[in-house]
Amino acid sequence: MVDGNEHTRDVIILPERVVGNWWRKDGHSLVLDDLDDVLGELPSRLIIGRGAYGRLTPDPAAIEELERRGTTVEVLDTGDAVKRYDQHDRAEAAAALHLTC
Repeated sequence: MVDGNEHTRDVIILPERVVGNWWRKDGHSLVLDDLDDVLGELPSRLIIGRGAYGRLTPDPAAIEELERRGTTVEVLDTGDAVKRYDQHDRAEAAAALHLTC
Protein backbone atom coordinates (compact mmCIF):
# COMPACT_ATOMS: atom_id res chain seq x y z
CA MET A 1 0.00 0.00 0.00
CA VAL A 2 1.29 3.44 -0.95
CA ASP A 3 -0.80 6.43 0.03
CA GLY A 4 -3.84 4.18 0.34
CA ASN A 5 -3.36 2.57 -3.08
CA GLU A 6 -2.49 -1.10 -3.44
CA HIS A 7 0.40 -1.91 -5.79
CA THR A 8 0.92 -5.47 -7.00
CA ARG A 9 3.55 -4.65 -9.63
CA ASP A 10 6.94 -3.06 -9.17
CA VAL A 11 6.82 0.53 -8.01
CA ILE A 12 9.03 3.57 -7.47
CA ILE A 13 8.09 5.88 -4.62
CA LEU A 14 9.46 9.41 -5.02
CA PRO A 15 9.02 12.41 -2.74
CA GLU A 16 6.45 13.99 -5.08
CA ARG A 17 4.89 11.05 -6.93
CA VAL A 18 4.53 7.29 -7.23
CA VAL A 19 5.45 5.45 -10.44
CA GLY A 20 3.35 2.30 -10.61
CA ASN A 21 3.98 -0.65 -12.88
CA TRP A 22 7.71 0.14 -13.04
CA TRP A 23 9.30 -1.92 -15.77
CA ARG A 24 12.95 -2.72 -16.45
CA LYS A 25 14.66 -3.91 -19.61
CA ASP A 26 15.54 -7.19 -17.90
CA GLY A 27 13.03 -8.14 -15.21
CA HIS A 28 15.53 -9.26 -12.58
CA SER A 29 18.29 -6.75 -13.12
CA LEU A 30 18.52 -3.02 -12.59
CA VAL A 31 20.66 -0.75 -14.75
CA LEU A 32 20.83 3.03 -14.72
CA ASP A 33 18.67 3.25 -17.87
CA ASP A 34 15.82 1.66 -15.88
CA LEU A 35 15.74 4.81 -13.74
CA ASP A 36 16.00 7.35 -16.59
CA ASP A 37 12.48 8.69 -16.04
CA VAL A 38 13.13 9.47 -12.37
CA LEU A 39 16.84 10.36 -12.16
CA GLY A 40 16.13 14.07 -11.84
CA GLU A 41 13.70 13.43 -8.99
CA LEU A 42 15.84 11.18 -6.79
CA PRO A 43 16.54 12.58 -3.33
CA SER A 44 19.67 11.90 -1.28
CA ARG A 45 18.74 8.26 -0.58
CA LEU A 46 17.39 5.45 -2.78
CA ILE A 47 16.30 2.21 -1.19
CA ILE A 48 16.08 -0.68 -3.62
CA GLY A 49 13.89 -3.66 -2.79
CA ARG A 50 15.23 -6.84 -4.42
CA GLY A 51 11.99 -8.81 -4.04
CA ALA A 52 10.94 -11.22 -1.32
CA TYR A 53 13.58 -13.71 -2.43
CA GLY A 54 16.29 -11.24 -3.48
CA ARG A 55 16.00 -11.95 -7.20
CA LEU A 56 16.47 -8.37 -8.46
CA THR A 57 20.17 -7.66 -8.95
CA PRO A 58 21.30 -4.05 -9.35
CA ASP A 59 24.25 -3.47 -11.67
CA PRO A 60 27.21 -2.31 -9.53
CA ALA A 61 27.97 0.36 -12.15
CA ALA A 62 24.46 1.80 -11.71
CA ILE A 63 24.87 2.01 -7.94
CA GLU A 64 28.29 3.59 -8.37
CA GLU A 65 26.89 6.21 -10.77
CA LEU A 66 23.95 7.02 -8.48
CA GLU A 67 26.32 7.50 -5.57
CA ARG A 68 28.61 9.64 -7.73
CA ARG A 69 25.56 11.85 -8.39
CA GLY A 70 24.96 12.19 -4.65
CA THR A 71 22.34 9.51 -4.00
CA THR A 72 23.14 6.98 -1.28
CA VAL A 73 21.85 3.55 -2.31
CA GLU A 74 20.72 0.73 -0.03
CA VAL A 75 19.81 -2.67 -1.46
CA LEU A 76 17.63 -4.94 0.68
CA ASP A 77 15.00 -7.62 0.28
CA THR A 78 11.72 -5.81 -0.35
CA GLY A 79 10.19 -6.37 3.09
CA ASP A 80 13.27 -4.91 4.75
CA ALA A 81 13.42 -2.12 2.15
CA VAL A 82 9.88 -1.05 3.01
CA LYS A 83 10.73 -0.98 6.72
CA ARG A 84 13.87 1.07 6.01
CA TYR A 85 11.96 3.49 3.77
CA ASP A 86 9.39 4.00 6.52
CA GLN A 87 12.21 5.14 8.83
CA HIS A 88 13.02 8.11 6.57
CA ASP A 89 11.36 11.42 5.86
CA ARG A 90 9.68 11.11 2.45
CA ALA A 91 11.40 14.26 1.22
CA GLU A 92 14.80 12.62 1.76
CA ALA A 93 14.24 9.09 0.46
CA ALA A 94 12.89 7.20 -2.52
CA ALA A 95 12.20 3.51 -2.92
CA ALA A 96 12.38 1.30 -6.02
CA LEU A 97 10.62 -1.91 -5.08
CA HIS A 98 10.48 -5.25 -6.88
CA LEU A 99 7.14 -6.71 -5.75
CA THR A 100 6.43 -9.58 -8.08
CA CYS A 101 8.75 -12.26 -6.64
